[in-house]
Amino acid sequence: MELKRADDGEKGFEKVFAFLRDRLLAGSLKPGDRLVSERDLAIQLGVGRPLVREALRALTMLGIVEIRDRIGTVVTRPDVSVLNDFFTFALAQQADMPDDVMQARVAIECQAIRLACERADIADFERLQAALARIAETINESDAGGMADFEFHRTMVLASHSQTLAVLHNSMAGLLTHVHRNRRELVQAFPSMKTYLIDDHRRIFEAVVARDPDRADATLRKHFQIGDEYRRRAIVGETDSITASPAANLQTRKRANSRKTT
Repeated sequence: MELKRADDGEKGFEKVFAFLRDRLLAGSLKPGDRLVSERDLAIQLGVGRPLVREALRALTMLGIVEIRDRIGTVVTRPDVSVLNDFFTFALAQQADMPDDVMQARVAIECQAIRLACERADIADFERLQAALARIAETINESDAGGMADFEFHRTMVLASHSQTLAVLHNSMAGLLTHVHRNRRELVQAFPSMKTYLIDDHRRIFEAVVARDPDRADATLRKHFQIGDEYRRRAIVGETDSITASPAANLQTRKRANSRKTT
């Protein structure tokens, strides 16, 4: 009987959730609209009133609805920062988390930068320029520098004027700021990263201002590749003093791979 009641509860929650989801998608419910009473909703969905009450409380925790005294249950606009926390907890314990997050980041940012080349306005350019200056100012700092790096890329995504891409990128903010900070710590072993970080972000900025999506995409992808090369070198214990620059190493490896396939 306990299993049956738990199962019924899950199905009841799904019904309440589907009710809201379908009506929001159809446009018949909008943020600010008041739901019918718990009693009427229970009758309409064919579930018990206590179950409806618990489901609405759960949806309140997610920021989907708000229960107001003397008014009832009101549809709200969800706080997307909830996704940030969810992604952080869901992915943080995965062994390959940095690589997996990086692949998702590449997909989001490379599409965003192409859109930014088309849609960015003067205000976006100014924000990008300010973020670029912040990178140079914090080049020797792990915490502030990592955050400056994240903010530049975040500003670039916002310049795409794609709400969906912005939400997806923001949902990974906790993980991405951690990755950016870790990479900034590599500056101690690789002083050449200072020039690379400043120059690469400047080239990305210039490509967006020039409204050249192909150049911007290629520059951003190369930026990611060189960053990965620094991380690989750190893993094997290399430093600037005992090997060539990451850009040179990357080109050497590309030529070697090309020879293998010909």
